[in-house]
Amino acid sequence: MYKCEQQLRSVRTEFVIRVSGPVLDGLLDKLLQHKVINQEEMESVMVIAEKAKKARDIIDMVLRKGTESCSRMINLLGELDPYLWSQLQINSVG
Repeated sequence: MYKCEQQLRSVRTEFVIRVSGPVLDGLLDKLLQHKVINQEEMESVMVIAEKAKKARDIIDMVLRKGTESCSRMINLLGELDPYLWSQLQINSVG
């Protein structure tokens, strides 16, 4: 497993607890825009009302897609929520 996947796995619990609804929605939009997820995957997550479940589904979906997707998500999270990103102590990669 590569460094960015390890980073995402290691912060999964904190991410689920701390991330805000608007940041999750922005992350979905950006992941779709960058072709990390497809429209169907985005729609399947958008219907989830509970923030924690939505956060879990997003991070797990990205982890299944491998290193490049993980590094993209880390960088996008840094753009969308620099405070959370620094709290999670994850680093931009690639």
